[in-house]
Formats: sequence, structure tokens, C-alpha cells
Amino acid sequence: MSEVVRLTLVSHAMTDAMAAGRFPTDEPLNAVGHRQVDASIELGVTERTKCGPEKRCRQTAELLGLQAIDDTRLADLDCGRWRGDFLAHVDPADLAIWLTDPTRAPHGGESIVDLIDRVTGWMDSLTGDRARLVAVTHPAVIRAAIVIALDAPPKSFWRIDIAPASRTVLHFRGHAWSLRSNN
Repeated sequence: MSEVVRLTLVSHAMTDAMAAGRFPTDEPLNAVGHRQVDASIELGVTERTKCGPEKRCRQTAELLGLQAIDDTRLADLDCGRWRGDFLAHVDPADLAIWLTDPTRAPHGGESIVDLIDRVTGWMDSLTGDRARLVAVTHPAVIRAAIVIALDAPPKSFWRIDIAPASRTVLHFRGHAWSLRSNN
């Protein structure tokens, strides 16, 4: 029987930026976010726990009772000069480029392809031994992980919805990742 890596990705809970339609900064969870994180997120036995370095990830991990180690490879998508701005304030032509061409980053930050490459490197680092891992991170990182597991084109990135305080489970067996569940 082949060794299995079980990876549970938990999306951080709600923040004021998410509720207001703003590009994120390093903001904390809001009151709704604190209420979202409860026992409904079943994690099972965990051998290692990582989280994105931002406050919202660390707070979500703490509310789940996890002692997670920050990993910069789990950081949110870098939105460059759009950071903190409202989605409605972005030039529609720039937004259209960003949403349709995964190789472009008109905001001066990270492209979707760059994010997928970063997450691929992180996921590749997990495949060496049998383990049960939990990573508290961002919807963008989880979308990238799903694109990788399904070997989907980067253009499909924006077609995946990841809810705040949700859980996605991936398995690595033998030579490939598979999507076990997403809720």
C-alpha cells in the first residue's frame, strides 16, 4: 500500500475587508469571523500544522485550538497597489485583464500563475513522507491547490469558490494529488 499525505486546508474566517469588498491587508478577523470558527470544522488527527503569516490566518488557527507555524508560502495573493482598496475603485480594464489572463498582474503584485507556482513548490515539499497536515490559509491559496490537484488550467482559478472558515481536503498518494472534499 502506498503512503498517503492527508492535507486539510482551512480558509481563514471573515474579515472587514472581505465583507466590504476590499483587497486584503494584514487585517484581523471581524466579529462574524470569530463566530464562524467553531467545532463544525472537523480536523481529525493532525501531525503538523502550518498557517499563512497574516493575522487572519493565525487568529483562525488559534480559535481552532491549533499551534500553527507560520509559512510564507501560504501567504495571500499579493495584490500590489490594490491592497486595501475597494474592488469597485479598480480600473475595469485592469480588472478584466487580471480576471482573464492568469499570467498578468496589472496591480504590480503577484500573478495567478506565480501564486500557483508558489503553492506547487509548497505542496511538492509535503510529498516526501506519510503525514496528516493542516494548513490555515487564504481562499486564493486553496484555489491554487485545487487547480494543482486537478491539473486544471490556471484560467480556471477564478471559477472555484472558497467560503470563509471552510475546509478542503487533498490527498497525495503515489504520484498525484486528489481532491477528497471541499466544503
